[in-house]
Amino acid sequence: MMAGDSLPDLPSADFFAFESLLDQKERDKLAELREFLAAEIAPFAGDWWNKAEFPAHILPKLAALELSTPAQRGYSHLFAGLVIAEMTRVDTSIATFFLVHHDLFVESLYAFGSEDQKRRLLDAAANLEITGAFALTEPNHGSDVAGGMETGARRISSATGEADDGGTAWVLNGAKRWIGNGTFCDYMLVWARDETDGSVRGFIVDATLPGVSRTRIENKTALRTVQNADILLTDVRVAEADRFASINSFEDTKELLRGSRIMVAWQAVGQQLAAFDVARQYAVERHQFGRPLAHFQLIQQQLVTMLGNAVASMAMMAGLARLQDEGAADMPQVALAKSYISARMRETVALGRSILGGNGILTDYRMAKIFSDAEAIYTYEGSFEINTLIVGRAVTGISAIT
Repeated sequence: MMAGDSLPDLPSADFFAFESLLDQKERDKLAELREFLAAEIAPFAGDWWNKAEFPAHILPKLAALELSTPAQRGYSHLFAGLVIAEMTRVDTSIATFFLVHHDLFVESLYAFGSEDQKRRLLDAAANLEITGAFALTEPNHGSDVAGGMETGARRISSATGEADDGGTAWVLNGAKRWIGNGTFCDYMLVWARDETDGSVRGFIVDATLPGVSRTRIENKTALRTVQNADILLTDVRVAEADRFASINSFEDTKELLRGSRIMVAWQAVGQQLAAFDVARQYAVERHQFGRPLAHFQLIQQQLVTMLGNAVASMAMMAGLARLQDEGAADMPQVALAKSYISARMRETVALGRSILGGNGILTDYRMAKIFSDAEAIYTYEGSFEINTLIVGRAVTGISAIT
């Protein structure tokens, strides 16, 4: 059974019919996406995950769906979120690739790129003719990277290579970690601190430039298909034309990061839909003591809890999408969604793994992969704890983050 399908005469995991809020064009597009995922991703995702291999060959077909940055194409924010949820429902790794490339790299070009930068890169990036990464996190700085960023940018004269306040080039030195798509991307958006005044700058860095070293992070137990990398920058020279001129502080990036955090919350929704799909099918088809597992009251209770968590999470995200459409989604609301839904996700996938018993630890049955990938969602784009403290600060007026 493919994600999104349901057993005969049984309701889908969209128990409150949130998809009915989409217009017909969006429903048709979502159906097209599901057909693609069922044919091109679902049969192979487990093997890619087991081998920790990224399926670059699917990118032209993925691009043909014309789903890059849906809100930029005139779709609703609810539709944009459901796109990520549906991708996650089939394979969290592919959804994460899509999110990193489109919701961080491509959206950055829309938000901060000059007309020249957009002319050179935007169409090719939106059509997946080139791929991008977002290099923000560092080996020693994750949640505190805004204040602790160590990667440095030094302005130089392009003619002499010497320091020059009026120069026309930059030299970058530092390290980045956990960079999704980092092993194979064509370009990275690198965030660095200006050595002159301490401000945060953003740079479009050709990944093949001299001084750029990329090493794949091995031995992951989640998102194994995603190619996360350690990036080392040693005297990497970047032209002034590749700097985001409108970025002068970390504050300038907050709207972008708020959008990506929303999409990761949608991933937590999709992860729950996947867990419910797999667990319900297993409970109906698997027999123990001469009866389907679904016959037993405790199994039904677990399935209902999983469904309730998923529906509550979808309801919260539908409300957040409405606020986005109104331009009124603030970071505390986003943080509450990410923290609350990721906690519900953790419970949901644990219940699903329990329903499958011993088979729940085998990737052959999908649930082990769903269970493992959930741990990454729980942590990235603001951990559960950090997002909780953002909301706590908003509702008390007192910051617990030093």
